[in-house]
Amino acid sequence: MSTQFTTVQRWWRKTFSAPTTDETTTLYKAWRNRFLWQRLRLWLWLVLICLLSFTLRDIYGFFSPFQELQKLPQLLRTERLVINIAMVLSILICFALHKTKLGRDHPDLLFLGSSWSISLASQLFATIRGFALPDTVGWSLLFLSQAVLMPVCWILHLLSQASVLIYYFGINTALGLKTPIPQHPEIYNVTFILYIFWFCAIYDIGVYLYDRLQRSEFYARQELESAYQKLKVAEAKYRSIFENAVEGIFQSSPDGRYITANPALARIYGYSLAEEVTANFTDIEHQLYIDPNRRAEFVRLMEKYGSVSEFESQIYRRDGSIVWISEKAYAVHNEQGKLLYYEGLIEDITQRKQTEEELRVFFHAVSHDLRNPVLGTLMVLKNLLSRPEENISISRSILERMIQSSDRQLNLINSLMEAHVNEVQGVILQRQPIQLLTVIEAAIADLEPLLAQNQAKLINLVSADLPLVNADPTQLWRVFSNLIVNALKHNPPELVLTINATRKDDKIYCTVSDNGVGISQKQSDRLFDLYFRGASMGNSVSLGLGLYLCKQIINAHGGEIGVNSALHVGATFWFTLPIS
Repeated sequence: MSTQFTTVQRWWRKTFSAPTTDETTTLYKAWRNRFLWQRLRLWLWLVLICLLSFTLRDIYGFFSPFQELQKLPQLLRTERLVINIAMVLSILICFALHKTKLGRDHPDLLFLGSSWSISLASQLFATIRGFALPDTVGWSLLFLSQAVLMPVCWILHLLSQASVLIYYFGINTALGLKTPIPQHPEIYNVTFILYIFWFCAIYDIGVYLYDRLQRSEFYARQELESAYQKLKVAEAKYRSIFENAVEGIFQSSPDGRYITANPALARIYGYSLAEEVTANFTDIEHQLYIDPNRRAEFVRLMEKYGSVSEFESQIYRRDGSIVWISEKAYAVHNEQGKLLYYEGLIEDITQRKQTEEELRVFFHAVSHDLRNPVLGTLMVLKNLLSRPEENISISRSILERMIQSSDRQLNLINSLMEAHVNEVQGVILQRQPIQLLTVIEAAIADLEPLLAQNQAKLINLVSADLPLVNADPTQLWRVFSNLIVNALKHNPPELVLTINATRKDDKIYCTVSDNGVGISQKQSDRLFDLYFRGASMGNSVSLGLGLYLCKQIINAHGGEIGVNSALHVGATFWFTLPIS
């Protein structure tokens, strides 16, 4: 018994308890007011048509009285047309107010006003005429139409009913008025009261429950909309990650088709759209990999471990070029353990492979360039040591060769160490305002013997009127020296060199030009790379660090460096320096 009572009590509180402040939000009230305002228009049209139908009935009754109306008192039969016309006019006024800002902002007031204009109009007319009017049919139609078309805000419906009933029972009792019906002159009886009470009670409970249902649905829709918006935000975030990822993201079927692909994967494969990847790759094994066995190896590792990492392969791009990729993927299964697809990332490692190759070439160059001078010195020393005499005399030419060999080794090692330090720590500058012409003249003076040895001619067009630059004079001296030595080293004798510098906006534009053999475009693109050695360098004892160091120095000053050249037309190395 106690359990049943608790269940009923819980149901009562849930059904009839007042909504909390959190539930009755401003958003729901705004929605309810908008719903009430929209339904009021429909209700006013329905009431107007209903009143017009009764008005036409009364007009027709003047000429051909209905048998059913003969039982009504004469007073009501003669005055009901006036009452109907008055109510029609009040409804038209409500129509006009419905279109105003007041009607939009306060549909609750318009609801009560239109309801009272119908229910109280006949009561006021009856009071003025000195009798009470129990309009049961009119009240029933009024309250029922409101409940059906506007089942929200039950308190408004209760006020609409209570005002009419209070007026009918209170005013008529206070004035001692009777009904014009001879058989029932009293203003109320038990049946009438029970009918009115239960009709209004059932009507208000229905509106209240419907209002709660609407509120629950509204909050459910709001939560659903909020969840949907969060889902859209999350989807947009992950879509952005998917679309803007640097790595290629894919899903591929076990039979070798791409299911999904992102734009990065399309770019790696040489396509402009991700859809082209899924459309064109129907046989990954034979369309993608240079070695078709790589797909079989990929599948084998997946079956064995469920994932692969750093799976490196060479593939064909759309244009037929070959690149290196690294795959990191795992197998996706359903709840029954069935393989659905492979999912993972693909990275273009072509640049890394090229760097590894360059590093291999570099080590080869180091071993070659440093090994030869050491072997030469070692051979001289062994030859000397093989002589039987205790005191060995060494000629000046042998000593000079040994010194030159040691100098070459030292220069190579110093260049290598400097390139490494600059790569890690950056170029350290000792800036000061300097005159560029002074630095250039110092570099030319130091290189006079080398210029004479190569029978080269150097033309200096740099003016002393150039603005000062805030730079490190020693490092700039190295740049000019390296560019001049580089030109002498890679061109035949009798070369003509021209150095110039001009002002362009807020920078000094410097050039070192020659009329030598020139440089191909392919070499120009990589000329300033670390350890790059041009084809024209032959067997020169060098690690290819000079131009790389020039680039580091100019970039540290905030400038740029480059080369303009073509085969057989000479070369022009240029760089810029910010004006102090």
